[in-house]
Amino acid sequence: MSRRFDGRISLVTGSSRGIGRALALTLAREGAALVVNYVRNADLAADVVREIEKLGSRAIAVQANMESPEEIDRLFDRVEADFGRLDHFVSNAAASSFKKILDLKAHNLDRSFDLNVRAFVLGAQRAVRLMKDGGRIAVLSSYGSIRAYPTYANLGSNKAAVEAFVRYMAVEFAPLGINVNAVNGGLIDTESCAYFYERVAGMAPLDSVLAKIPKGRMGTPQEVADTIAFLLAPESEYVTGQTISVDGGLNVIAPPFYSETSPPLSLK
Repeated sequence: MSRRFDGRISLVTGSSRGIGRALALTLAREGAALVVNYVRNADLAADVVREIEKLGSRAIAVQANMESPEEIDRLFDRVEADFGRLDHFVSNAAASSFKKILDLKAHNLDRSFDLNVRAFVLGAQRAVRLMKDGGRIAVLSSYGSIRAYPTYANLGSNKAAVEAFVRYMAVEFAPLGINVNAVNGGLIDTESCAYFYERVAGMAPLDSVLAKIPKGRMGTPQEVADTIAFLLAPESEYVTGQTISVDGGLNVIAPPFYSETSPPLSLK
């Protein structure tokens, strides 16, 4: 089995479940030591740590709310105290309010920005100081950054800002041997996606959306994790400042949709 991450120290925010958990286990399987970050569910984080240890890698769980600059500092202080350095920082933790623009309140805007944009920037600043021999920074985005769809303006605009920061960071951090990239996910089979389609009143049925995706299905957390792992690996040394879509072709489709056509699709 490949051990391309032997000796590497990886911090993945929001890694007690979903994509973050899949990534933490993927990195551990290939030799990395993990800092598992969580906000509330200590039991889930402890489960991830146990799974990582079964794989033969070291892991610690650190509670920190990424909305708080003080807790971000505490998280990175713990990384420095326990490991002394960092090789990978993955900003994965995310949340927002799903409302039409006219219904957004000031606190909705503030909390979404703090968790999705500010946490990434402050985390990257701290991570760079611990990347003494270069490293990798990656952040999770979503297709709402480049396409407009109902109730997603708050989070989508934050993800667009994150992708812009990726480009600027890539240029500024390149002389330090640090690559910065984003992964733009489509409909991924996670609790977050289920929450969006089940809890937003009036949202289109998920099946009607999946029918329009060229691949015809949701993506898996592992498929996203594998793409992030590539961006953290030696093979991606010459890749920086990029946003890679993992969405089954979702971002390239446009009406009229193939799913709404019928044969023979040729001139009469």
